[in-house]
Amino acid sequence: MRIHSMIIGAVAAVALAGAALANEFAAPITKLADSEVRLWITDAAVVDAVKAQNVKHAALTQAEIDALDKKWRAETGASSQPMIKAVMSNALSKFLKAKKDGSKGVYTEIFVMDNKGLNVGQSDVSSDYWQGDEAKWKKTYAVGAKAIHISDVEKDESTQTFQSQLSLPVVDPANNQVIGAITLGINVEQLAH
Repeated sequence: MRIHSMIIGAVAAVALAGAALANEFAAPITKLADSEVRLWITDAAVVDAVKAQNVKHAALTQAEIDALDKKWRAETGASSQPMIKAVMSNALSKFLKAKKDGSKGVYTEIFVMDNKGLNVGQSDVSSDYWQGDEAKWKKTYAVGAKAIHISDVEKDESTQTFQSQLSLPVVDPANNQVIGAITLGINVEQLAH
């Protein structure tokens, strides 16, 4: 019985430590969102690209979205990557890569999604093309212009850094309408620098 209580206590301590780590950076990430990111995501490079893809994808069915996502996922491990190359070489992806490169290591990745949750542009190749079934899109695009979603802090195995994802709606400044969403990987260890 005592061992059982000790195990439960240890699990609770780990859960509390994880919760503290998850929420510890919410304030500086929110400040970054409000002081910097919300400003540059109204740039024509972002807004025009999202609006154009919204028009292009207006008639897509869920089955077609799933097929596009499946194609993207297959290309991530293939030698031929026409779909990935088309997205990675577009003007928005170049804009996002420049924002990432200029962040001095704070941004680890950036991707912008349309009104269906499909990637429009990205700084790095993502594992999937459709984000519409994930919190990063559901808790921003579907919520409204002032929404913000900050994920828990997790260790990224590829970079060996602690990261959180910041997601915001992309808003057309001409009419204050939400047209898409953006997600940025934030290296929380770099926030203080």
